[in-house]
Amino acid sequence: MSKSDLVTVYEASESRTLPWESMKDGEYAKAYLSAFMQEASDRYVKNVRTRFLAITVDDLVMPLTVNETGYDNSYVCSPYTHYISYAKEELRMLQTPFWEGTIAKGLDVLGWMMKKSGVNQIACINNWLLSTNLYPDVTPWQVCRITRFCTERFPRHAIAFRSVCPRLQPSMYEGLRAAGYIMVPSRYVYLFHPDWPKQGGWRVRNTLKRDRRMLEKSGYRVVVHDELKKEQVPRIIELYNALYLDKYSRHNPQFTPAFIRLAMEQRTLNLIGLEKEGRLDGILGYFQRNGVMTTPLFGYDVTLPKETGLYRMLSSLLVQEAERQGLLLHQSAGVGAFKADRGAVGEVEYTAVYLGHLPKSRSVIWQALSFLLNRFGIPLVEKYRL
Repeated sequence: MSKSDLVTVYEASESRTLPWESMKDGEYAKAYLSAFMQEASDRYVKNVRTRFLAITVDDLVMPLTVNETGYDNSYVCSPYTHYISYAKEELRMLQTPFWEGTIAKGLDVLGWMMKKSGVNQIACINNWLLSTNLYPDVTPWQVCRITRFCTERFPRHAIAFRSVCPRLQPSMYEGLRAAGYIMVPSRYVYLFHPDWPKQGGWRVRNTLKRDRRMLEKSGYRVVVHDELKKEQVPRIIELYNALYLDKYSRHNPQFTPAFIRLAMEQRTLNLIGLEKEGRLDGILGYFQRNGVMTTPLFGYDVTLPKETGLYRMLSSLLVQEAERQGLLLHQSAGVGAFKADRGAVGEVEYTAVYLGHLPKSRSVIWQALSFLLNRFGIPLVEKYRL
């Protein structure tokens, strides 16, 4: 256990000495982090192998992942997978063979450079191994202390924060920039607040009402968390995999039955399902922090006709949960036109990377990524509402 200005990192063997009860959201963090610290990470997320630690600063506790290579890891723990492997798969969305081939060749060169520079030798703060990491209120002073501590503890690793959204964490974002972090665009995400449609046009409000009426008339029963049974775990995995792994990418987190059981037993996710005639056809799992909710678990039976509307109905359930609890809904990336038509606002999300303690050759690739994505990547996503 190492300490510096009340910053502490706990190894797996020390997790029981961490004062969880004095931390914000300590009970939730203990349920989630203890499981990942005591077991290998791939017991819960099949395609993630990482050293999983806990870091505390003042009364905040967050996960900390440390990697050396792991180029076949899910993008949640591998910058190479995020910016190269996953990006290659998404080229098909351009539906233009010339540009797909041209950009793929460029990604090959960029990927070679990333490996040569050791891009995956990285320590990532607040990495829950989920598509979206939600943050507590992290102050600029805490950013500085965490950075100083981590550069001493991990002198050969880049230091990073994933899922940094200026609109959600303005103070932390400015603190990261002031501390010398490179802000590298990672995704174009969509945010929704229940109050925004009230200020918007009638089209948005009518669209949301139609989605809700579709759910009411569908014949599906909404199954809340405590009604779901352990016998349904394989079906939940099947529904998630069909959408996020088979339809989108195997580089998404591959949740295991142990992950779903943890969510059920410890409520690390709030689960809601759609059931008809005793068959579970849709599932979502969300969590919340600091007034924001997001859904790392989402899936439905893709073999049913599109007209069934399972995606629309699950999305409507999320909006209703956000309304009920007065939360801002982080809708992650993708399906931009669908989300924008329902009142969501697009925002750039960043991976903040600090390399001030490393040789300048290590920072070149990150600076190149930041330039290319800001100059070409984000405008492309905004243009096509991807």
